[in-house]
Amino acid sequence: MSRTHAKLDLDPVTVRKARSLARKAGRPIVRLAQQHTTVSVERATLRLAGLSGADGEGTPWANRLLDAVRADVGLEHGAALPVWDALARGEAEDLVTLAQKASAGSVRFEVPEGVRARRARAASRRQVGAGIKQVDRRRAERDRLVKRHGDAPRQPWIYLIVATGDIYEDIPQAQQAAREGADVIAVIRSTGQSLLDFVPEGATREGFAGTYATQENFRLMRAALDESSKELGRYVRLTNYASGLCMPEIAALAGLERLDMMLNDSMYGILFRDINPVRTFVDQRFSRQVHARAGIIINTGEDNYLTTADAVEAAHTVTTSQLLNEYFAKEAGLEDWQLGLGHAFEIDPSVPESFRLELAHALLARELFPKAPLKWMPPTRHMTGDVFRGYLLDGFFNLVGAMTGQGILLVGMMTEAVVTPWLSDRDLALQNVRYVLDAAGGLREDFHPAPDGLIANRARQVLGETIDLLDKIADEGLLDAIADGTFGLMRRPADGGRGLEGVARKADDYYNPASEILEEAT
Repeated sequence: MSRTHAKLDLDPVTVRKARSLARKAGRPIVRLAQQHTTVSVERATLRLAGLSGADGEGTPWANRLLDAVRADVGLEHGAALPVWDALARGEAEDLVTLAQKASAGSVRFEVPEGVRARRARAASRRQVGAGIKQVDRRRAERDRLVKRHGDAPRQPWIYLIVATGDIYEDIPQAQQAAREGADVIAVIRSTGQSLLDFVPEGATREGFAGTYATQENFRLMRAALDESSKELGRYVRLTNYASGLCMPEIAALAGLERLDMMLNDSMYGILFRDINPVRTFVDQRFSRQVHARAGIIINTGEDNYLTTADAVEAAHTVTTSQLLNEYFAKEAGLEDWQLGLGHAFEIDPSVPESFRLELAHALLARELFPKAPLKWMPPTRHMTGDVFRGYLLDGFFNLVGAMTGQGILLVGMMTEAVVTPWLSDRDLALQNVRYVLDAAGGLREDFHPAPDGLIANRARQVLGETIDLLDKIADEGLLDAIADGTFGLMRRPADGGRGLEGVARKADDYYNPASEILEEAT
């Protein structure tokens, strides 16, 4: 967005200061991530090398192999050197066989040195590099399909959730949603999957409040939406979740199966799933490097803060998190067009001037991140079960999206937080979106808030509070801010939470070919 199109006349010096403070607060976290690895980063590397499948109990071979390596030589050297050294010594002819033998206790792993180390390094880079080239091919394939079928005719893209628990039921529902106007289909994950320290295998037919994220489920849904893209004459995008304890692995699988967007927030797992902060920051950096390579748009989770904290009082924490997410994303190689930074329409409707305040917050996000698509989230916290009131609220939400030029508009359901929406609920919700966008999609051209009116003043106030908070975080440290409950009122100490035992500080001879290749691209 050029300055001539700006609506709020934000002080550019103030904006630069906010970004400078975000960099200052974020740099120690990046250094922390660079100094550590996790079990999921190493398993993602094995998956990029082609290791797939699971044993008879459903435990992935990637887990089995890494567990055996870790038991013998620890995690701090990485998996690549001991694994490819074992292959070079003739312990097995391929990764699956090596994993099978390792799980049976018939292989001993070593950390090679000298010539053996150089040989293992070269071999692992070739094999992992082949997997990353496959990610590159899938990205090029997306570009070809968008060119062949065409893209959504306008933004915001309409983003709709489909997840029954059964992938074979999800597919026809997703295809029908695309026919009714959805541009992005999100298959949300089964409740609790983020706390699993393994990725389930194969197509799944049961799940609670969502469908398991697996490579086969990714493949099936992507193929189905490719059929829909051909039928409809526009490319239909697919979203899933790269979060939780297996964030890097799911990112790798998404790249291999050509997903288009992934939920990937730097702090969501810490705050709302009590996953260890160090584990999360290490995993998210690697996952974002994969997303950057794959051309995947990330969606961040700032909207969740407003489900636990007051949307007016905590508005600046959303902007603070957006700026931090932007810094972490760009440091990992993501470009502006890949930053679906999140925010939400969550102010209590009983608050005076609530609609104008929502406009101020949404417009502030739009102007701080003019080249980012932004993901605008519908009301959830104050949906009461009164479907008529809820439908009106969703209409107001859609109107704010149109007036402020949001890039990704999640379809709000009038039965939100009451029941799992029926297909008829989805139809009505899509009608609501289409009516508002058809009737007022160009309203942004005419909407100019008064320079000293409530909207502009509120936006400047939130930006000022953001700078004050970033200044404090930069001085005291982001990990301490998270421990103090700064975001979403959740207190998460750096030495607590799930998954800490899966983190290791890198040794001097640590080697990871995936990280090396991805860092070179960055």
